[in-house]
Amino acid sequence: MSIVTDLLAKPGVIAAGEYAYRGDRFSYRGALSEEHARMASIMCRATTMGANMEGRMLEVFQPRSGLSPPRGWVVHGPDYTVCVIANVFCMLDNAKGSINGTINFMIQALAKVPSDLI
Repeated sequence: MSIVTDLLAKPGVIAAGEYAYRGDRFSYRGALSEEHARMASIMCRATTMGANMEGRMLEVFQPRSGLSPPRGWVVHGPDYTVCVIANVFCMLDNAKGSINGTINFMIQALAKVPSDLI
């Protein structure tokens, strides 16, 4: 099974997918239209690039802080959360799923993905 299939089986996950760091490809499954999935992949790529830039800046101020390169990021809203680890994203319904459980699963499943892809 793929990480996307495994994520969709988790409680509260309504959509999951992968995006290319180059920005030219994405794949997804779940309750998103093709256009919304395309926009989500663009947003995930742009935010990942920003988080990597910020991690490098923090390393300048505090060398060996462990913040660079970042492995992922989260945006938590009142109803939904976007979780990104490596180049995999998922959208979670907060009322039906666990942010901690979802992120822990993603971290373990994607532990061997190289962090120098950006």
